[in-house]
Amino acid sequence: MGQRKFDTCFFERYARTTLETVLGTRYSALVNEDRPDLQMPDRSLGIEVTRAMESSKDVARELLKEMAGIDVREEDREEMGQIISSGYGYGLQEGKYIGQTEYEYWALAQPLRRIIASKIEKVGAGFYGDFEEYGLYIFCKDDLTEEEVLLTMEYASDLQRNLDLRYTTMYLSLIDRLYVCDLNDVNHVLKKTTCTHHEISREMCRQFFIRSLD
Repeated sequence: MGQRKFDTCFFERYARTTLETVLGTRYSALVNEDRPDLQMPDRSLGIEVTRAMESSKDVARELLKEMAGIDVREEDREEMGQIISSGYGYGLQEGKYIGQTEYEYWALAQPLRRIIASKIEKVGAGFYGDFEEYGLYIFCKDDLTEEEVLLTMEYASDLQRNLDLRYTTMYLSLIDRLYVCDLNDVNHVLKKTTCTHHEISREMCRQFFIRSLD
């Protein structure tokens, strides 16, 4: 099998699979379209999918490896072979694996701030069309502490405070958990937010990865 091009549609399929598995069958109706990336056919919800990460091949390979649930010390050879042969896993065995304990925590690092600002500007301008609700799904290469998640919610809420069109929900997708953040319920004075998180196991990562291949 030849190497297939790794494109953004893979991330959109991975996001849809994660939402359906973690949050329920409501999300199984999402279709992969454009503007925004995932849509309910009845236009009740549109979700834009994006990535907050530095633009480099090394970072991309690390993200792919972790999305696939691969640990080089105990990887499943059969699954690894399937991932590599798919073309999407090309290069995952190269370089040093960076695990959870080696992350550098980054409080609202510029890639995350920049992508949130850009997406909020677009939704406010009507770029994503007419939907009852809008969601923003962000793949985060680096880990976020609970405090950083709160800061991220406050930052997004501030940016869209006076907009007629805005995101109601932000999904922060880390390797081992998914944060579901209600952007309509952010109290900056009381530091009160509605945000739930759902654990994602290494095995779930592997299944999400494989199910997201063409």
